[in-house]
Amino acid sequence: MVEIGRFCLHPEWHDPDIVRLAWGALARHVDDNKVGMLFGCSSFHGTEVESYEDAFAMLRERHLAPKRWLPRVKAPQVFRFARALRFRKPDPKRAMAAMPPLLRSYLLMGGWVSDHAVVDRQMNTLHVFTGLEISAIPPGRASLMRAAGL
Repeated sequence: MVEIGRFCLHPEWHDPDIVRLAWGALARHVDDNKVGMLFGCSSFHGTEVESYEDAFAMLRERHLAPKRWLPRVKAPQVFRFARALRFRKPDPKRAMAAMPPLLRSYLLMGGWVSDHAVVDRQMNTLHVFTGLEISAIPPGRASLMRAAGL
């Protein structure tokens, strides 16, 4: 297992090759070290959950962690979106528009999230624990990542 920390780009840099190269380097590290899982947190900007309800409802509906990997609540303030939004049907367009780009990438590779978001007022974010089992990555996407890491 490898914990992935924050990946930030300078706000004026918009070259997609930067992120592509970073994913490629990570793929090389995963292969070289026989990593079976990546994990960390994905962050939504701000601490007001209302603007992210469709995104959280989609996460609850399609992307919750398997029970064996579901983290327990330990933070003092959380939004238990899986429980709070259990009857909400997400609007897919609004959900994807509100989803952080990094989290979208993990989900496209078969990633999953916790059932709650940690409210971090100091960093002005909502964090969801995110995991990705390497064996779940679709072969075509894995090949693209590996090619970028050469």
